[in-house]
Amino acid sequence: MTIDIECVTPANASLLAAVAEDVFDEDITPDRLGAFLAADGHVMFVAVEAGQVVGQIRGMVHVQPDRASDLYIDNLGVAPSHKRRQIGSQLIAALMAWGEAQGCTYVWLATEPDNDEGLGFYNTLNFERSQLEWLSKVIGDSGKA
Repeated sequence: MTIDIECVTPANASLLAAVAEDVFDEDITPDRLGAFLAADGHVMFVAVEAGQVVGQIRGMVHVQPDRASDLYIDNLGVAPSHKRRQIGSQLIAALMAWGEAQGCTYVWLATEPDNDEGLGFYNTLNFERSQLEWLSKVIGDSGKA
C-alpha cells in the first residue's frame, strides 16, 4: 500500500481520528492538539496508509538571538507493524525540508542512551552522537520532600 506524508493542520486534523497503536506515546486530546497546531514554529507530519496514521513526527524551531535558528525533533513514532519500511526516514525528510524552509541550519534531537533501535536508525541517517547530560525538573516542583 501507498504511504502518504501529510503536514497536519487545523483543516486536516481529522486525520488523527484513526491512529495505529504505539504511534503516539499517549492519547491525543483536542485541546492539546489545537494548542500545538496554533503554536508558531511547531509542526507535525503524519504517515497515512489506507486512512490510518501509521507514523508521526513533531518538531519545532528554536529561534536563537546569536545564530541561525535550529530545528528540534521532538518526537518520532512509527507503528511496530510498519517499522523498517522507510516511514521514519520519510518523516525525517519532510520535517527537515520544512525546517530548512523556516531558515534552520541545524537539526538535533535527544534520546535515551540505551535506545539501541533509535540510535541505530539515526546513525543510518548520519546523525552524529554527542555526549550531553540531559537535566530536567518538573515545573512547580519546590524541591521539598
